[in-house]
Amino acid sequence: MNLTEISIASITLESPDPMAAEAFYAKAFGLGDRIRVRATDAPTSGFRAYTLSLVVSQPSTVDSLLGSAVDAGATVVKPAKKNLWGYGGVVQAPDGSLWKVATSAKKDTGPATREVDDIVLLIGSEDVAASKQFYLEHGLSVARSFGRKYVEFAAPPKGIKLALYGRSALAKDAGVPADGTGSHRLAITSDAAFTDPDGFTWEAASN
Repeated sequence: MNLTEISIASITLESPDPMAAEAFYAKAFGLGDRIRVRATDAPTSGFRAYTLSLVVSQPSTVDSLLGSAVDAGATVVKPAKKNLWGYGGVVQAPDGSLWKVATSAKKDTGPATREVDDIVLLIGSEDVAASKQFYLEHGLSVARSFGRKYVEFAAPPKGIKLALYGRSALAKDAGVPADGTGSHRLAITSDAAFTDPDGFTWEAASN
């Protein structure tokens, strides 16, 4: 199966309180059925080896989305500010997942919107090169790559993007310690079913 011919249909986040998590995401980001929630009591602690990024067009939209997330119950991990790549910040949702909202723009070109240009699942891999090879063998193609440090795979327009980054580097970027054990509390829904080298599960949409 060639995964580049399909999109990641959705990301499923697992929470002990799925109703509260669903209410949070509806109020915070309004991403519809691209982010799903289900119940779990699987043990987890510390960094779960991933972040979810919302890429938007300008700083005011970053502030709008981060503000609504905090109003809905998120905790600020890294306040929004300008950086080398643009402008962005990180919050932690009540279910424990880390969300980065960012833009490559450093100035606003109009009023803030709620429009999200891209959703990116960034996996903190123990071995980026090995994980990259695994995904290539499963049919993905590389859109961008920076040696053994960062890989972004091709995705259809408006599809959820998948990228790989070193675990420690991703934790540092998110502003949290890299230590963590137990469940990722996340599953990737598409037309494929397998588990990658870092323990992330892909589930067939029909399931």
